[in-house]
Amino acid sequence: MTLSLRAQGTRRGAGRPPVTAPRISGEAAGVAYDEAGRGPAVVFSHGSMMDRTMFEPQIQALGDRYRVVAFDHRARGARWEGPYSLYDLADDCVRLLDSLQIERCVIAGMSMGGWMALRVVLRHPDRIDGLALIASSGLSYSKADQSNWEQHYRRFLGAAQVGRDHALEEARICFSDSTRGNRPEMVQHWVERWAAYRGDAVYHEVCSWLMQDDISERLATIDVPAVAIHGLEDEAIGIEDARTTVAAIGSAYLVPIPGAGHTVNLESPDQVNAALRAFLFEVYGEPVAG
Repeated sequence: MTLSLRAQGTRRGAGRPPVTAPRISGEAAGVAYDEAGRGPAVVFSHGSMMDRTMFEPQIQALGDRYRVVAFDHRARGARWEGPYSLYDLADDCVRLLDSLQIERCVIAGMSMGGWMALRVVLRHPDRIDGLALIASSGLSYSKADQSNWEQHYRRFLGAAQVGRDHALEEARICFSDSTRGNRPEMVQHWVERWAAYRGDAVYHEVCSWLMQDDISERLATIDVPAVAIHGLEDEAIGIEDARTTVAAIGSAYLVPIPGAGHTVNLESPDQVNAALRAFLFEVYGEPVAG
């Protein structure tokens, strides 16, 4: 395990005194991660084309009462591998939990990270206190969609970079119209990152979730508290998919976020953080500040 430690800025929760939490960036079990705070563990798993930095608003908001961890999937690491499946990523997550000595946690996954999180819950229910699906669902793709989208992304195999045109295409899918108009600097930040991604890494990342197995009939077996947080303007995974997933998981409920697209936790961080705080209170009660 390799670590770097730096002070994290003072933050305020609603009606709470300022708390300064230690901030760690490191690597454990071959997985890069950021961590802040003490208390019950909350582990964040990012979406396709994103990385762990997408959860900076959540780390800053929740680190006053919780041990918050956000980690990178294989596609974002220097030692990425392909092909791989969502189950391989779930195994990476559990190895990280073991290395960080986290026995149990609330797992929160955005988009592809939610599909991975569901598989952690199904395989390791004894490690999970709660599940937060952010812009995600429990549904899989049809064979026709799998074939069509695999061919679409196959063009990137062997490419040094996916390029700006594809990055702009992703931005139109990931961010709502209002976000692209009102926060162009944030959108541009991600466009520049995406354009530089290596083609093989993107292809194998996409295939890991595109070719996922159908777990819809297993969703009813999930008996931990669960919440789905979803932007009403999400064009990548429609909110109806989230409604279907919530109905299948008896312990789940839906929090719709008006005006937000697929990257809802970046586009509407205050609303998402409030929803997460309410959910974590349901799971853990009021934890003692670290």
